[in-house]
Amino acid sequence: MSDTVVKKADEVKLIVFACEAGMGSSLMGANQLKKMVKKAKLDIEVIHSPVAQVPAHADVIVTHKSLAAQAKTNFPQAAIIPFMMFFGDPAVKGLVETLKSGADVESAL
Repeated sequence: MSDTVVKKADEVKLIVFACEAGMGSSLMGANQLKKMVKKAKLDIEVIHSPVAQVPAHADVIVTHKSLAAQAKTNFPQAAIIPFMMFFGDPAVKGLVETLKSGADVESAL
């Protein structure tokens, strides 16, 4: 049995862009994701949060790869999408494209 979390696209209502402290580059990355979701005409809320304060009802957590294991441990019910670059990361673009196409979102961890 696999522990991989899979979320159906139509069930994703909250994406959390999680960071270490809650400011700086990650805030700009979160705003970029919000714009991408809006442009794709997806009815999904995107918020920015320190990884330790992610709401328990988060469906997808987008976080730097260095924080991904912590996010998975603290929020095992969420799909975890790790990224390496705060701007233009393929994992973030891929998440939006996956949701736009209606495909399932599979946790990378």
